[in-house]
Amino acid sequence: MTIILGLFIAGASLIGGFAAMGGKVLVLWQPWELVIVLGVAIGAFVVANPMKTILGTTVAVTDALRNAVPSKREYLDVLALLYGLMRELRAKGRNAVEPHIEDPSTSQIFQKYPSVLRDANMTTFICDYFRLIIVGNARAHEIEALVDEELQTIHRDQLKPYHAMSSVADALPAIGIIAAVLGVIKAMGAIDQSPQLLGSLIGAALVGTFVGIFFSYSLFGPIATKIKSVRETRLRTYIVVKQTLLAFMNGADPQIALEHGRKTISGYDRPTIDEVENETMSAGAADSSTPDLQGAA
Repeated sequence: MTIILGLFIAGASLIGGFAAMGGKVLVLWQPWELVIVLGVAIGAFVVANPMKTILGTTVAVTDALRNAVPSKREYLDVLALLYGLMRELRAKGRNAVEPHIEDPSTSQIFQKYPSVLRDANMTTFICDYFRLIIVGNARAHEIEALVDEELQTIHRDQLKPYHAMSSVADALPAIGIIAAVLGVIKAMGAIDQSPQLLGSLIGAALVGTFVGIFFSYSLFGPIATKIKSVRETRLRTYIVVKQTLLAFMNGADPQIALEHGRKTISGYDRPTIDEVENETMSAGAADSSTPDLQGAA
């Protein structure tokens, strides 16, 4: 929503200011200059990037337009899910947890938190590291090094659309100059025509430079920055999982381990301690309704 609002403000200020100076707004409408600038930019984008990055950029732009960052509800779901798995592991042992991580789609714990289950990458991330924990041979510092390495890989992959879009934004002013040069060539071909016609052709040529600069700094560049912001915010959920599991591996109780994860959430979205406790207490109450066969034995 903020992207649309910002573009509206920028466009209204640009056109309104130009009209207030006495400029003829219709002169700015040069569709073939737009075709040249955008066509060359898109062509260069396709040349420079593999198909996965091209498709990923489309998804990233959509996420940026929707501002698809984790909400407080999603953070609570992740924390509550981790609590349920850690509590199960601490109380019942690896045999009770293993079915949940081997097939999370049928797990009663995972099914309570569909926002996590819908994110296949996050679900796999949680299951992989719980699998390493229940093996019992990995040490906390080894897990931490492995998580850091994977997070760097995820970060690089998540920012590929940002780098691709930034490259287009950087190239657009030069592409605008190309369009302007073509317009000047066309104007020079009509050098023997009337000054009015020659002036309109030169004005149309300069629109190419204007379009390239405007699209670079007012559209593609800001959208690239928004993509980076959204992707880095979404990566924060992985940091929550990392810090929670490391604290648990180092001997912290599940409730204390959650606090290690909660503290890594931005203050704007961070749930309070009471909110986390309410979530985990409700999860614990639901779990306690299931008979503990091990305890009974």
